[in-house]
Amino acid sequence: MRMMPQKGMGTPGSRPQRRFSVIWLVRSIIGVIFVLQAITIAVLVAISSLRKRRKQVCGFPYPNLEEVQVGENALQVYGYGKDLYAAMLEAIDGARESIYLESFIWKDDEIGQKFKAHLAKKADEGVDVHVIFDSFGNLVVPRAFKTFPKNIHVLEYQSFYQFWHILDPRRYSLDHRKLLVIDGSIGFIGGFNIGSLYETTWRDTHLRIRGPAAADLAHSFIDFWNRFGASADEITQRYPRRFDPLINLRGNDALRLTFPIRDMYIEAIDRAEHTILLSNAYFVPDHVLLEALKAAAARGVDVRILVPWNSNHVIADWISHGYFSSCLQAGIRIFGYRHTMLHAKTCTIDDRWSTIGTANLDRLSSIGNYEINIEIYSPELAHQMRALFECDTADEIELAEEEWHRRSWYAKFSERILAPLRFMI
Repeated sequence: MRMMPQKGMGTPGSRPQRRFSVIWLVRSIIGVIFVLQAITIAVLVAISSLRKRRKQVCGFPYPNLEEVQVGENALQVYGYGKDLYAAMLEAIDGARESIYLESFIWKDDEIGQKFKAHLAKKADEGVDVHVIFDSFGNLVVPRAFKTFPKNIHVLEYQSFYQFWHILDPRRYSLDHRKLLVIDGSIGFIGGFNIGSLYETTWRDTHLRIRGPAAADLAHSFIDFWNRFGASADEITQRYPRRFDPLINLRGNDALRLTFPIRDMYIEAIDRAEHTILLSNAYFVPDHVLLEALKAAAARGVDVRILVPWNSNHVIADWISHGYFSSCLQAGIRIFGYRHTMLHAKTCTIDDRWSTIGTANLDRLSSIGNYEINIEIYSPELAHQMRALFECDTADEIELAEEEWHRRSWYAKFSERILAPLRFMI
């Protein structure tokens, strides 16, 4: 009897037929996208490296702002690192009781060494000195620099303390905060890390608070220290705190899954009636925040966004570019800062409300890292923030919608290929 070949089985000597598989197709598409992303990233990084070698920073404009009184507190805005560092070191030298310093990056250079020396001197004088720096943010810093005198209390924050922490998504957060608090009465907060690079070549924004509101910054530092530091080295110092309707602290807490900074931005944007002036180093907003900005522009608010045209993270730049078309179509004005790296994280609305802090408008800052921002209700300070924004954009090129749409095909292709990475930045 002659047997017929069964379905799915080839005749003797023939190759078995390959079944069409949806899973195989999806894997293939993902693999192609991954390869294209890797190639795009490699090309962009190479181009960025060449640009950095050729680029020479010749200074940038910034206004000299006066200290303003907001309720019981005196506030000073800094837009230039050299002025800020001088004020911070002066405050450290005047400390009598305690110094709390927290920085995401603390470089081993002239400025980094100067801060370390001033802290050591005050510790020798009997001042209680505590410092926090992020382990990941300082991976390239030599271990010798991260070794402090024994009379300085040190917390090198790291995400994982136990091996099972790798299973907890909350533990992948970095300490991205930048704080200095002196005696619970003087506080500094903003975008500046510590290093010579930031002293004269980066445009950033920082705030000094002299008054009772500085106690909130002190307790934010103390709470972080007591949670992640050694139990035997707990800080017991307490400074009187009070409710202040004019100055509020907003802090993201990854472990508690509380992220009020993003909500603060959305609520303020939703209330805007006249102007929104927003400066941010990495503009990669989530859908809700982006729609809030578009809705503001639709109801006639003058929405202006300032970003670095070439930042220190070229991938973030190109991912950010992917938002520009929809922003321009919605009537949002986009400015690219070309003098140097713009690292500020600020916003001022309707000449009344302002925020200065450490949080970028990306996923890592919005729902990831430990961040801290100050929210301020003050026409005087808001006018200063407007002056700072207008100085930053005075000689910068504003993107035109038609011109932006005519950019090269490979630029558009690169933006689309990198778009899936929005959720990782």
